[in-house]
Amino acid sequence: MMRRQIILDTETTGLYAENGDRLVEFAGLEMVNRQMTGRFLHLYVHPERDMPEEAARVHGLTIDVLEEKNAPPFAKVGQEISEFIRGAELIIHNAKFDVGFLNMEFRRMGLPSVEELGCEITDTLAMAREMFPGQKASLDALCNRLSIDRSKRVLHGALIDCELLGEVYLAMTRQQFDLMGEEGEEEKKEDKPVIIAETKRSSRLKVIKANAEELEEHEKYLDALGEACIWRQAAAGENV
Repeated sequence: MMRRQIILDTETTGLYAENGDRLVEFAGLEMVNRQMTGRFLHLYVHPERDMPEEAARVHGLTIDVLEEKNAPPFAKVGQEISEFIRGAELIIHNAKFDVGFLNMEFRRMGLPSVEELGCEITDTLAMAREMFPGQKASLDALCNRLSIDRSKRVLHGALIDCELLGEVYLAMTRQQFDLMGEEGEEEKKEDKPVIIAETKRSSRLKVIKANAEELEEHEKYLDALGEACIWRQAAAGENV
């Protein structure tokens, strides 16, 4: 059985989880066997602090917007998030950032960290830097490079970013998956017994004999070979 994968993204009040910034949006899309299952978790979260203007310009979430959405504090939804990601492989772009914020929020509640929940982390930013060395590795840049439509992404948003990241991840790992698929097919073939069909030969085989002209041409060819002609040595009973 394939392990659950969660395409995950967060939005926050700033860049520093250990310096007072808080999580304001969480999104996770479930994928199994490279297929989206339709199960997802998307939550707006009240940071219980102010929203810096520079952060609001990035994701469009002001405190007023969050209050209009009746966004609860993280303490109300942290358990739900931890259960949703438990034991899954998390596909995250710049994983250190998002995992840092989740662990900070979990710690405030006394919940297990992402690692303690048994999650494996796959960082698509690190994958992109290895796959495309020296090139831009932002989500926008990868969408452009991999021909993924990002026209709906006007602002950063956890849910739309997850949808795009899912397509980026599948595109970046498609060749690897195909190779694994081929290997799997070979293994399946090797597991199956080989059945050799018996070919029945007809008892009446049609024999076409050489005509006089063809025999004459054959003899001329043998004459040209001279003493090295193994055909005539064998016909004469010599040891060849």
